[in-house]
Amino acid sequence: MEPKSILKVSQLNKSFPGVKALSQVQLELREGEIMALLGGNGAGKSTLIKCITGVYTSDGGSISLSGQSIRGLSAEEIILKGISTVHQEVNLIPTLSVAENIYLGRQPYRFGLIDWAKMNTNAEELLSSMKVFIDVTATLNDYSIAVQQMIAIARGVDMSAKVLILDEPTASLDNKEVEQLFTLMRELKSRGIGIVFVTHFLDQVYDVCDQITVLRNGQFVASSSVDELPQIELINLMLGKQISNKNSSGKSRHTTDSNSKPFLSASNIGRKGMINPCDVNIYSGQTLGLGGLLGSGRTELAKLLFGIVKPEQGTIQIEGEVKAFGSPHDAIQEGLAFCPEDRKVEGIIGELSVLENMVLALQAKQGWFRMIGPKEQKEIGKKFVRSLNIVTSDINKPVKELSGGNQQKVILARWLASGPSLLILDEPTRGIDVGAKSEILQIIDGLCKQGMALMVISSELDEIVEFSDRVSVLKDHNMIAELTGKDISTQKLMETIAHEGRD
Repeated sequence: MEPKSILKVSQLNKSFPGVKALSQVQLELREGEIMALLGGNGAGKSTLIKCITGVYTSDGGSISLSGQSIRGLSAEEIILKGISTVHQEVNLIPTLSVAENIYLGRQPYRFGLIDWAKMNTNAEELLSSMKVFIDVTATLNDYSIAVQQMIAIARGVDMSAKVLILDEPTASLDNKEVEQLFTLMRELKSRGIGIVFVTHFLDQVYDVCDQITVLRNGQFVASSSVDELPQIELINLMLGKQISNKNSSGKSRHTTDSNSKPFLSASNIGRKGMINPCDVNIYSGQTLGLGGLLGSGRTELAKLLFGIVKPEQGTIQIEGEVKAFGSPHDAIQEGLAFCPEDRKVEGIIGELSVLENMVLALQAKQGWFRMIGPKEQKEIGKKFVRSLNIVTSDINKPVKELSGGNQQKVILARWLASGPSLLILDEPTRGIDVGAKSEILQIIDGLCKQGMALMVISSELDEIVEFSDRVSVLKDHNMIAELTGKDISTQKLMETIAHEGRD
């Protein structure tokens, strides 16, 4: 007998000013089923979860739990109906005990006072039933992130035991901790609880899930049982691409002398929860592309190399000399530059002028006691407006008034003005029009010809193929392969991501 449908979403729509976040989205979760909810950036996963849990009110469509409509209910009402969410960042209070966290706001009382003995006993019995054996009187901070996740799940299950939504719960866990979490998920599944599992780790999907639902650009793409959807087809659905018969991009690649040494060489560099130990070599006059799906560890690797986050192990050498970057400032002094993924949050300073944004990195490199004079600033501004074809009526106008593509060029100009030897570009063409994309790709090619070393991250596999001389492929926080020469093709890249480490 087929399990009953427990959560059903049909024809769901949600819009924000100027953006259609969800369009005709559907989802069906059954009792005792673990469903993976997958999709790239902007796919609509977070918006869908917020609509289901009452954080947002959808504009149309239906959401039902056990056959009863819950669309339009508040977040508190939906929790009482039987849906709980556990986020990647555990939303508990670290200085309280385990038992206090589980029953926060629901403490048992006796004679008008909290019944501590009953609360501790209840917490111990609840966790034991879920195969979690810990001291419930200890503070939450005494336990690892993995155990804290399990405590948050226990609280959610005890509050509402029908549907559990796990939003990136394994992002910061090691393999042993992931398996502990999966054991708990399977236990909850055996009780008939339906679980929605949001993740970027495809191998984990195939380890623990029964069903897969894929969203792309705010729309429902497909739903399938795990057994009937090979990884390569899943990646096709997520990216909206089909493997072609093309074996090579046809690009004339930049080559280096076989005896040349890399400008930057990282050996066994890694940090738990970000990127597992790996080696990276970046050569002057070449572009190293980082290929992989969202959450594979590409941006995390870039942040380790640039000193934004300190590695827990491994070494970095610049032109053969070992360096330790305590901060991005140290990296800048050694000739590194980094254009971040989110230009609005981490890149531009919207209220400052185009010119002020351009000179920031150079000023930081020189130090604030060697101020760049107005004349030199103006020369820098004119130079890069011309060379990068930045469209602006006035270099003194706020940079926030420029188009997305021109904002991206301003950030690029900022780092080029600092005279870097290595430029790291994280999603340099995201959110810009086709014409601006073409110009950015031409700029990357031109910088390589001038002898600069580049490392470029892009979710667009065709772009990785177009501008890379070598491609390091990442998956689930591991570097799994390096593609060179004719192997740099969309087909080979997708096959590598899909099949590495699995039959």
